[in-house]
Amino acid sequence: MKAAYIAAPGPPEAIVFGELPKPEPADGQVRVKVSAVAVNPIDVYVRSGMIDMKMPRPYVVGCDLAGTVEAVGRGVTQFTPGDRVWGSNQGIFGRQGTFAEYAVVDAQWLYPTPPLVDDRQAAACALVAITAHLGTFHRAQLQPGETIFVHGGTGGVGSCVVQMAVAAGARVIATAGSEEKAEFCRDLGAERIVNYKTEDLGVALAGFAPKGVNVWFETLREPDFDLILAHVAVGGRIVVIAGRDARPSLPIGPFYTRDCSLLGFAMFNAPADVQREAAERINGWLADGKFRANIGRVLPLAEAAAAHRLQEENTLGGAGTLTGKIVLEVP
Repeated sequence: MKAAYIAAPGPPEAIVFGELPKPEPADGQVRVKVSAVAVNPIDVYVRSGMIDMKMPRPYVVGCDLAGTVEAVGRGVTQFTPGDRVWGSNQGIFGRQGTFAEYAVVDAQWLYPTPPLVDDRQAAACALVAITAHLGTFHRAQLQPGETIFVHGGTGGVGSCVVQMAVAAGARVIATAGSEEKAEFCRDLGAERIVNYKTEDLGVALAGFAPKGVNVWFETLREPDFDLILAHVAVGGRIVVIAGRDARPSLPIGPFYTRDCSLLGFAMFNAPADVQREAAERINGWLADGKFRANIGRVLPLAEAAAAHRLQEENTLGGAGTLTGKIVLEVP
């Protein structure tokens, strides 16, 4: 089969697009004929060696996938050949990745794809949508009628948080870096969009939520906690999901005297049953047309190295040349 893989951690150019043996499903596993995959920041960290992650050799890159079940191992009862599925959580903790014509996945990490949802959308929403759901509801416990601020409302995770919060009946204020991105965010349902290049975010927050926002969903790698704590309500919850090497200062006084909570999490730490609950709710929104992934680029699988270079330039280099997810189509 064709696959995008590396022999050892390295730069994007270390990715080889070539032939590997077609994998066989073991007990409890499913072999998926892959149709689409998506690129995530975690893919960059693992491929580059920034995260010291156990990996098979050769290592197929990638966490997310969507496709069709081709074969099932012994003990798998929830899927049969011909079922369309999507999933994430691959390429980590010693599991093989997804950037290949075929992928073998433990059944617990796969979910049925709604009939009218195409594989591009399913792959693009996998990791980011589960992450958004875990942060917004499992961790921050967002409630109807509350106010949430999303830093980066058009990004992969941020655009998911905006849509989920709107679907849950919350008020949403989010940032965007251009009028075009602001319009996109407005289409997702955000009530107030702040162009961070031309507007004062603090002034906008004070006007939208004079008593502070209930949830602050931070997607930036370097949070400004002075700004955050000036605009979080009493009892506010602050969610952080990025900044592996960041060491920002935290003003303790305004943090504890206003009963704030700082909630950090990594999606991969969530057990399979918790992620499945998130996937089931995501599937409901997808099926009802209340949710869609923000796809920024679509490339063929053969261009996996170029896709990783683009993701790395934006994730680590702050290039700002990418809005939304990179999806690769598998022939």
